[in-house]
Amino acid sequence: MTTATAAAGQSADAELARRITARDERAFEALMRAHNRMLFRLARSILKDDAEAEDAVQEAYLSAYRSIATFRGGAKLSTWLARIVINQSFARLRLRKRDAVVVPIDASAHDAEEGIMAESSAQRPEAAAMRNEMRRLLERRIDALPEQFRTVFVLREVEEMSVEETAECLDLAPATVRTRAFRARALLRESLSRDLDAVTVEAFAFGGERCDRIVANVLERARLINKQETMK
Repeated sequence: MTTATAAAGQSADAELARRITARDERAFEALMRAHNRMLFRLARSILKDDAEAEDAVQEAYLSAYRSIATFRGGAKLSTWLARIVINQSFARLRLRKRDAVVVPIDASAHDAEEGIMAESSAQRPEAAAMRNEMRRLLERRIDALPEQFRTVFVLREVEEMSVEETAECLDLAPATVRTRAFRARALLRESLSRDLDAVTVEAFAFGGERCDRIVANVLERARLINKQETMK
């Protein structure tokens, strides 16, 4: 990013913050729409739960709204918001542990909200279903990453932030971001490789409905042959 581009971004952030401080609802909506995806993914990487991540982002926005006058433009507005979301998410984790609430890793709620969406009218339902299952598998494996690697991975690989932006959001050294991102990718490859090994032996499975169907079809044709032979 050039100095001019950075300066323009800071100016735009400052203007947006000024309008929100004046309680300009359209400016606040623009802020949310611009950062919703990144902040949700960030909260989700910490909490590993869609509903809690949504709640955390909403609470973070309200906190930002109440304190927007304190934004001085020393950091990007996106970074300022990210830190609020991180604090809100970790506060929820502490509350969860204090109350001894066990939240299982369960993708069912997420799956219930998202049906299989074809990328085009020509895409076969089988291909769409396969892509959906692969996405769910990847999400489960990202959830299983250790926390310090998971959040870096989501910002770097999913949200496609730069090393410097990720470092600023998480208050880490750039070298630490690079190390954790590398380790996260390695752990993810290992876990996905184990999944692949486990299902390879089950490829082209034969049994159940397929077996019954073949047997029934052959028996039906065999009976027809028998009937033809007795008529000779």
